[in-house]
Amino acid sequence: MEELLKKLIEKNKIYTSEGTVANYIPELDKANKNALGIFITTIDGEEFYAGDYDTKFTIQSISKIISLMLAILDNGEDYVFSKVGMEPSGDPFNSIRKLETSSRKKPYNPMINAGAIAVASMIKGKNEHDKFSRLLDFTKLITENNFLDLNYKIYCGEAETGFKNAAMAYFLKGEGIIEGDVKEALNIYFKQCSIEGTAQTISKLAKFLANDGVLTNGERIISTRIAKIIKTLMVTCGMYDSSGEFAVRVGLPSKSGVGGGICTVVPGKMGIGVFGPALDKKGNSLAGGHLLEDLSNELNLNIF
Repeated sequence: MEELLKKLIEKNKIYTSEGTVANYIPELDKANKNALGIFITTIDGEEFYAGDYDTKFTIQSISKIISLMLAILDNGEDYVFSKVGMEPSGDPFNSIRKLETSSRKKPYNPMINAGAIAVASMIKGKNEHDKFSRLLDFTKLITENNFLDLNYKIYCGEAETGFKNAAMAYFLKGEGIIEGDVKEALNIYFKQCSIEGTAQTISKLAKFLANDGVLTNGERIISTRIAKIIKTLMVTCGMYDSSGEFAVRVGLPSKSGVGGGICTVVPGKMGIGVFGPALDKKGNSLAGGHLLEDLSNELNLNIF
């Protein structure tokens, strides 16, 4: 397996030169655009890796699947989806347009920024610190990594430049979608995006979902119903407004982040974490997407 991964890394490295590192958040532009790595964790605990699999990066929008799991555990499925929809938006992840023009007056899904900010506002706790601590502890639990933390410089950059996200949040407050403090919800969202990990981290997250919410030790953390919701939304909305094309090419539930990560689930088999910070125009890892397409074809992983 590792020989195959090394071969596919070398084959797809060419695409790193065609992508662009995210630069609208300070510090993200310092990533090495030529980096490309992959880490696979099987349900049985086997691990395979190649390339820049141990390079640290912030998980960014991959955190949206984590906060959604916790929000559903805290509030129940019905409440969460009374505030946030389940449909693809067809717009960029940071678009504000449909919040006002759509008749539904709520974010289309939890994988776009507006939906994720609404979800962040639903996490329970005594205060902002307590709420984020719960989210970070939950992330450590399901990735089986007690050493995760946020990248403070990235968080500060997120908070200092997140004007459009703030505009969305205040609009959602005006519509009654966000019921608590707006600044608190925003800070939780900025912090969750700034959690730092590696391809191994998101591989473990994907493995957790591949195993329907059960840890390596056999402990069930979320129900199969919640795991199914998360994986379905990853297929339909996880790769922003190129989710349909990605489903055709790769055929696996996946969630990307502008830090260059892609978290990919092979149900019942394995979790895959990919890192490649050179992004396409939709905000997804360009070389990472090609790498996953080749891997899916080589191992016949497509679930459709």
